[in-house]
Parts: sequence; structure tokens; C-alpha cells
Amino acid sequence: MAIPRQLPNAITVARIPLAVVFFILLLLGGQYGLPDPGLRWAAAIIFIVGISTDWVDGYLARKYDIVSDFGKLWDPIADKMLTGAGFIGLAILGEVSWWIVAIILVREWGITIHRLMVASEHVVAAAWMGKIKTAFQGVALGWALLPLHYLIGLDAWTLITFILMLIVLVLTVVSGIDYIVAQVRGSRRKP
Repeated sequence: MAIPRQLPNAITVARIPLAVVFFILLLLGGQYGLPDPGLRWAAAIIFIVGISTDWVDGYLARKYDIVSDFGKLWDPIADKMLTGAGFIGLAILGEVSWWIVAIILVREWGITIHRLMVASEHVVAAAWMGKIKTAFQGVALGWALLPLHYLIGLDAWTLITFILMLIVLVLTVVSGIDYIVAQVRGSRRKP
């Protein structure tokens, strides 16, 4: 079965407006899904579907050998927009500490800006550690977005969310250091 060559890139680009819709629904849904748990559920589902497409577009591009520089560049940017909207939205709602979000976003956008700056020379694809970080961010944000405190209690939900965000913070910082080290090593090898 043949797929259109641009399908993986179209999936990547679709995450960008999806991030905007998700962010608006998250804020309208309110803290912990109050006053409108329906909007909070909708925001969570849109996020989970959106972040899942990160795997889908990469899988299709590799399986059908249609990996592109566009995809290598824009896939991480689309991820950052979606996860960034999640982190910022949860911080605005007071569900995740701003200091955690600030550190994560500085790393995320710093590396994204670097990727854009060097894009004319070469495209920097995501490394394995960055992929693990993004996957864990997706899981942790998915958990934090779902208003599951109704089922397990607000204290347990808050504690689990905080622990997951600390793990995300560590993975984000460590993968950022890994990225910087790889870039420094790569620049030393150039003639």
C-alpha cells in the first residue's frame, strides 16, 4: 500500500493548530476541570491524540522511506508547541509550578531556536534521549490533563502529578545536556 509522500509532514503540521484548540479548551475547562469537566476531558483527549500523532508521522516516514528535512525540523517544533501549551496551560491553572515549567520551556525553546539557526547548514534530528523525554512528557501531561482527581482524590492526583513533573524535569534537563554535548562534539569534528 502506497501512502502520499507528504502524509507524515501533513500530520506534523496538523499538530500546530491542534495545539491552539487544545490550549483554549484547557483554559476554558478550568482548574481540575472545574467549572466544566467536559471541556477538560475534551482538551485532554485532543492532547493525547495530538501527541500520539508524533509517533504516527515518524513511523510512516521511516516505514515508507519518506523521511524529509522538513519533518526532521518541524516535528520537534510541533511537539514543543503542543507540550508547551500543556505546560503553560497547567501553570496558568495553578496545577503545575511555574518554576518547573520555566526550566522545561527554556530548554525546549533554546534547543528549538538552535535547530532553526543551524537549519541552513544541517538539520538536527531528535536524538534517542530527546525522544524518550518527549514520550515521557506526553504521558505525564496526559495524566495531568485528565481530571482523574474525581476517581482517586485530589491529594493523590496532585502528588502523582508533581512526581511525574519532577521526572519530566530531570529527563528534559538531561536530554538538553546530551543535545549540547552532541552538538559540541559534532562541531569539533568539522574541518
